[in-house]
Amino acid sequence: MSIFNFLTLVGGLALFLYGMNVMGEGLTKASGGKLERILEKLTSNPLLGMLCGLAVTAVIQSSSATTVMVVGFVNSGIMKLTQAVGVIMGANIGTTVTSWLLSLTAISSDNFFVQLCKPSSFSPVLAAIGIIFLMFSKNERHRDVGQVFLGFTVLMAGMDMMSGSVEPLANVPEFTRILTMFSNPILGLLAGTILTAIIQSSSASVGILQALCVTNAIGYSTALPIIMGQNIGTCVTALISSAGASKNARRAALIHLYFNVIGTTLFMVVFYTVNQFVHFEFMSQPATAAGIAVIHSTFNILATLVLLPFNRLLVKLAMLTIRDNEQIETVSEFQSLDDRFLTTPAYALEQAMQVTNRMCEICKTGLLKAFDLIVGRYDESAEQEIEALEQKVDNYEDKLGTYLVKLSKYELSQEDSQKISILLHSIGDIERMSDHSVELARSAKEMADKEMTFSESARKEMLVFSDALRDIVTRTSKVFETEDLELARTVEPLEQVIDDLNAKIKANHVERLKNGECTIEMGFVLSDISTCYERIADHCSNLAVCQIQVHKGEYDTHEYLQGVKHKNEVFDREKEKFAVAYHLA
Repeated sequence: MSIFNFLTLVGGLALFLYGMNVMGEGLTKASGGKLERILEKLTSNPLLGMLCGLAVTAVIQSSSATTVMVVGFVNSGIMKLTQAVGVIMGANIGTTVTSWLLSLTAISSDNFFVQLCKPSSFSPVLAAIGIIFLMFSKNERHRDVGQVFLGFTVLMAGMDMMSGSVEPLANVPEFTRILTMFSNPILGLLAGTILTAIIQSSSASVGILQALCVTNAIGYSTALPIIMGQNIGTCVTALISSAGASKNARRAALIHLYFNVIGTTLFMVVFYTVNQFVHFEFMSQPATAAGIAVIHSTFNILATLVLLPFNRLLVKLAMLTIRDNEQIETVSEFQSLDDRFLTTPAYALEQAMQVTNRMCEICKTGLLKAFDLIVGRYDESAEQEIEALEQKVDNYEDKLGTYLVKLSKYELSQEDSQKISILLHSIGDIERMSDHSVELARSAKEMADKEMTFSESARKEMLVFSDALRDIVTRTSKVFETEDLELARTVEPLEQVIDDLNAKIKANHVERLKNGECTIEMGFVLSDISTCYERIADHCSNLAVCQIQVHKGEYDTHEYLQGVKHKNEVFDREKEKFAVAYHLA
């Protein structure tokens, strides 16, 4: 083997790994987070979980990615440990799909239809379709499909390069002697484990083994223990990802390890014991790419069939390894903002949106309490609660902002990228609304400390004003929670009515001031309160418009507001309805 063959091998491996990565990313983006939602919801029993894990891994072509996702689910409390077991087992079966795809490279026949099944025959067509989709289509889904096709083509090209580069090794006796060492079950197991742990992909390490089959120097006696080791080595990714996670998340990673270690041990003990008496003939024969795929699938299917009924014992073993102690592990409100989800941006974005909904609900609670302080009796404990809620909202803004910035650095669809931008604006609006709740509480305290009260006419006006604010805040919160676009379209007309109320109340105050019914000092407090009210309504309008824009795919807020107010009968009708409901006597 010359230096040029070695360089071709390295280049082929690089293309192989890159193609697998590109194809996996394309498949994940094309799924739009749907696969992760399937994993999250359809794991009520181990068998169903196993089927879900199998299907998802077969699609995204990575058991490591699925297992890391499961660790994230368990860490964030979305999935129970008992639910994770079946998914992990299914992921091990799903990852064998790649080895079957790679085995197609070894197809050899003069039959036209058989030749069509060979990747070298159909890959160029996929590459042509892929590049057309990627370069000329503006449809995001078409571009994702194009990425998948190109990734698959690069993957197969890398496989062909690796196979071609190692072919000369068939005539090198030293190479054959080295490989013969790995026919020792222990050495072969260690070699497969170490190789897979280094490249962190059992699919890739199986592909390398299949590429070496062209030398005819690898027998099944060598391939079998290496494949067993590859199943153990793939556990490293999940173990690394569980570092610093909750106890249950670490246990989920251990279940993945225990499943493969126990399955491998049972399989090898039984197989080699039987082989001592039966002497399987195929063990002395050269391995083929298809034969390696058969072994890979057979082991994972048998291991799952044997261990699935004992899924609860695996959970107990993991719990014995990582024991509970007297200290109760606190569950963070932000566990769903798990960095493990960032590799599937669509799902990570969905989690961020759910946390934003909770942030909005906390803000609403603080605002409603603040409105009660303005038009009701001042309560110091209520003011403290409002301040505590505001601190909580600040914390949410910090955590969400950090997470969304991290997420924005990943490869995103145009739609998801715009959603992140809007979400960042939204959490800013929510945080500022929460700040206004504290300002209102302090205005209420100032009135109580200085024994100031509204005049009777001013009090009636503030009751109407506060009711309008309660309405717009409640509507906006519900819009965020339900994504009800019809409800969202009612927020801006109400905001316009609130602007009119603010202007009229300020004008009325000037009249009362002239008539000696109100003091200048009380006027300052009233001005602060009405300004807060108006700004809260403005932020509600921003939030509602954001929801409408996300669903319509339009992202110019100013243009939208100009359009909706200009000669719009529906808008005018809604505004008139609110003007009647919140009319000042």
